[in-house]
Amino acid sequence: MARRVPRTTLDRLRTPRRFPGFLKSASICVLIAGLLSPLTQVTASAATASNDYCGGQCSDILPPGENGNATLAQILLNQAFGTQPSHAEDQLGPYANLANGYSTLTDSTINTFFNDASFGVPSDQVASTEKPAGRGDVTIVRDKKTGVPHITGTTRYGTEFGAGYAAAEDRLWLMDVFRHVGRGQLTTFAGGAASNQGLEQEFYRNAPYTEADLQAQIDNAVAKNGARGQQALDDANAYLAGINSYIDASDSGRYFPGEYVLTGHKDAITNAGTIDHFKITDLVALASVIGSLFGSGGGGEVNNALSLIAAQSKYGVAEGTKVWESFRERNDPEAVLTVHNGESFPYASKPDAAQGEALPDAGSVTQEPLVYDRTGSAATASATSTSATAAKTTLSSAKRGMSNALVVSGKYTKSGHPIAVFGPQTGYFAPQLLMLQEIQGPGISARGASFAGLSMYVELGRGQDYSWSATTSGQDIIDSYAVELCQDDYHYLYHGTCTAMDKVEQANAWKPTTADGTAAGSYTMRVWRTKYGPVEYRATVGGKKVAYTTLRSSYLHEADSIIGFQMLNDPDFVKGPADFQTAAQHINYTFNWFYADSQHTAYYNSGDNPVRASGVDAEFPVWGQAAYEWKNWDPATNTADYTPASAHPNSIDQDYYVSWNNKQAKNYTTASWGDGSVHRGNLLDDRVKKLVAAGGVTRTALVKAMADAALADLRAEDVLPKLLKVVGSSTVTDSTAAAAVSKLQAWVTDGARRTETSAGSKTYADADAIRILDAWWPLLVKGEFEPGLGSDLYTAFTDNLPVDEAPSAGHGPTGSHAGSSFQYGWWSYVDKDIRAVLGESVQGGLSQKYCGGGSLSSCRDILISTLKTAAGMTAAQVYPGDDQCSAGDQWCADSIAQRALGGIKHGRISWQNRPTFQQVVEYTSHR
Repeated sequence: MARRVPRTTLDRLRTPRRFPGFLKSASICVLIAGLLSPLTQVTASAATASNDYCGGQCSDILPPGENGNATLAQILLNQAFGTQPSHAEDQLGPYANLANGYSTLTDSTINTFFNDASFGVPSDQVASTEKPAGRGDVTIVRDKKTGVPHITGTTRYGTEFGAGYAAAEDRLWLMDVFRHVGRGQLTTFAGGAASNQGLEQEFYRNAPYTEADLQAQIDNAVAKNGARGQQALDDANAYLAGINSYIDASDSGRYFPGEYVLTGHKDAITNAGTIDHFKITDLVALASVIGSLFGSGGGGEVNNALSLIAAQSKYGVAEGTKVWESFRERNDPEAVLTVHNGESFPYASKPDAAQGEALPDAGSVTQEPLVYDRTGSAATASATSTSATAAKTTLSSAKRGMSNALVVSGKYTKSGHPIAVFGPQTGYFAPQLLMLQEIQGPGISARGASFAGLSMYVELGRGQDYSWSATTSGQDIIDSYAVELCQDDYHYLYHGTCTAMDKVEQANAWKPTTADGTAAGSYTMRVWRTKYGPVEYRATVGGKKVAYTTLRSSYLHEADSIIGFQMLNDPDFVKGPADFQTAAQHINYTFNWFYADSQHTAYYNSGDNPVRASGVDAEFPVWGQAAYEWKNWDPATNTADYTPASAHPNSIDQDYYVSWNNKQAKNYTTASWGDGSVHRGNLLDDRVKKLVAAGGVTRTALVKAMADAALADLRAEDVLPKLLKVVGSSTVTDSTAAAAVSKLQAWVTDGARRTETSAGSKTYADADAIRILDAWWPLLVKGEFEPGLGSDLYTAFTDNLPVDEAPSAGHGPTGSHAGSSFQYGWWSYVDKDIRAVLGESVQGGLSQKYCGGGSLSSCRDILISTLKTAAGMTAAQVYPGDDQCSAGDQWCADSIAQRALGGIKHGRISWQNRPTFQQVVEYTSHR
């Protein structure tokens, strides 16, 4: 059966605004009629699998829908009339409805909001079958409800061929977009919109690979992994053959994605033009994007140095360092932990006496330019502003975290079997970055989600009698080195020899298309590479000119994780929690991995954690000298000694696990700031801890805990009561402040959630209180801390950690309309400082009291003053509007938008802070 085709770009991307005008053409109806061709479906039967040990208690969901491909006719119909292709958004409604439906949830109604994730398709639910390319060794069955491909092969090659074919059926355009993103070639391929420029710049700065670099990564991954490495290569080649077979079939049949026409790659009338076949290096380019987005913790060492210098400038070296450390919260004793049994896993700790630090001279740091020779639309103010934002995102330690997990041991469940509710928060796109599939074949038995274009294996999902998932962990696998310059700005000293930097360039040019009307433009991205990684900044250290480089352990190793995923899909390999942990150890990106079967739960923190030289402080740049390099580091292959598996946070059968990108374990330092007393992980920990204490946990109870936390305002639940305690320490006589306090208190009493008055009302209960807190938070933080820290240090610390990340905030690493919220903010600082001012016990407190200089009455005055200002702000001032919403629309400002990566659009849904792909599992038996 021929299926349809996808959308336009990524992350901050949206469907270009030229589409509506194009669709007003008088010829649209004629064009649609000419392009529509009936797509036949062949009905067949398929038995449910006998290798499923979940007993009908495995569920999953992935909005908006499985079908991410749309023909030109379907795109035009969607743009003109809102018509949706089959299975393009049938998972969006159930996903959205949980926000208002979870309070009455029962085990029997879970699949009202999730899909049945059992293996196989009941015969009466088979929508179609196909034998891709007429092959006799693989069958793709799609179910009626969601259109998910269930791929069954009798040979390994056929199985992977089918996986590639199904991936192209569901996500071809998206896969093509991302292979170009990974090469820094998006604008040339999809258009020169400022957002496209920013996106390719962000990733090219992280991974400026040549074609030879991409191929070498494949060769090295295969060579070092023996039989499994060769099997991975064979699987990848079969997968690529399936993708390319679909490209040929859809091209000759003229049902390829319509975006190829709208971006000028194909002609709708003559069919002229080509869709390039995929090659194996494309998979590495794709992997580099995903790894950079979600699995590369670290960086920010230069920013850390700048804030340390600012602190020392204000307070002196000793006191300034103490102040800096208190805000850094490397190992805060009040931080919520995933491994909470007291076990310690020291990593990236502060050394007793730092060695090799290369802090810049004050005022000498400049960011290394990436973009040169701008012409046309690349030279506009919008384009240069986008470039600045992309650079800031890339160089910050505040990486996209996202994803959560709630896992409870069978000892505390009603059934005696473990229960898990977990999944990744990968943002909301149309089509989604992930795709659902089931793969059954020799050595493979799994169902779940995979990133489009990398779906030769299920990456997050279930096997026959076990499920696994991940959250971003963020431990530091990235270091910054100061290399001393010699001869000129493009030579540096390497082990005493003046060595030339390697110049890598990517020249891009674009012109207007139907999809993207951005005027013609061009530029060249240029990266200077050293043995210590790409140059990111220039500065002087002690008067010497240096370049600061960035080296991550996964650089030149984007393909290595394939072995871990291969193991997770292999039923003969994973037979219990220890096997699961072994598989996760083969994943070099920074993730927290969780596991549940009918008897056990488990956790493992993955990533190639480099063994640093004695005395090196991972927080700051160090000299690019042999004494400060990673142990046994080989610059030719970027390999080194890594900490052993036992040193990574890991656990089997703890009473429960929670993760929302919080601290993994005692003494395990993550690269990003904010692992303190208040973290969004507390929203899960507080709820699950209560469930476990009561015992008898059910799937319903755990889903409710997740869903309730997904609507909670972290600031309101965990910090606002303390702020109101200060405000209420004396009678509030000002009528404006008193009214605001009353509204805020009522909201806290109601549960401090951001939820609609009723399903579909698009109006929040406690709307005034929410508006007041949204306006108050940045004002109170500045009023509380800036007077004591001073403007320079306050600004430097906000560069390390954003003040706020409310759902409506269009700042921070997540951005607006993205769902994920409250990962980065000053909630812990406010919490600790306010408690100190109140005279309450604080472990790991800030080095000073800041609110009102430590005076309760002065602190109260600041809070009331800023509260009055916030209460007087209109909704239009607090929610100024954007490309999605009009000014003052509070619900819309929070709402989740499926960002169009192609031609199909979807409506907004009410805010939830939960995984994009999510599983609910409780296995009843084991092999």
